[in-house]
Amino acid sequence: MPLFLQPNMKRSSLQHIMALIKKDVLLETRQQYTFYGILLYVASTIFVIYLSVGQPDEKTWNALFWIIQLFVCVNAVAKSFLAENRGRMLYFYSIAGARDFVLAKLVFNLLLMLLMSLLSLAVFTLLLGNPLENALAFVGISILGGASLSLVFTFLAAIAAKANQQAALMAIMGFPLIIPQLLLLMKVSTVAFSSVVQGGLWQMVLLLISLDAMVALLAVILFPFLWKD
Repeated sequence: MPLFLQPNMKRSSLQHIMALIKKDVLLETRQQYTFYGILLYVASTIFVIYLSVGQPDEKTWNALFWIIQLFVCVNAVAKSFLAENRGRMLYFYSIAGARDFVLAKLVFNLLLMLLMSLLSLAVFTLLLGNPLENALAFVGISILGGASLSLVFTFLAAIAAKANQQAALMAIMGFPLIIPQLLLLMKVSTVAFSSVVQGGLWQMVLLLISLDAMVALLAVILFPFLWKD
């Protein structure tokens, strides 16, 4: 076991979080199943869309982008807790607290989803055209949207991992949480398709950031109750 995860070393919460993030990064870079599998999914899905409809109009382009982002997030992020077996969770319980563990998962999944969002956007513009009037604004919105989706699904995966019906529980809990968020993201991202800035844009962005902060706070508060189960 690497030195940064030795249980007999006294470390601060930040060091625990950084060590757990490093562990996930090392596992991801060694295995790479998730990364290349999702990259193949994104490329093949967008290519099928290109063969079916060519280069769609801006509203369809925007809707398709966020739908694909949703499925990318489910495949990339939702497996994070489900991949941890009982013995490994017991080991993490001995070296780190519940708050450190869930924060490390939130940060790692957020970074992973940011990377996948940028890759998805690159493939999207390559195959389906670029109807964006303000590409830089859409890049920022896609980064914010990727972070939002990753936080929600990490929170759901943390709860579902402790339940017997994991997939069903994620679907039941995720629907009322993710649909309003997707609608808000699609509404915010329309600013990138027009040179005119719509009213209330910053209020919607602040609302989205507030929802992200609330989800992260709920994960930190609620996960310790499931940690000892």
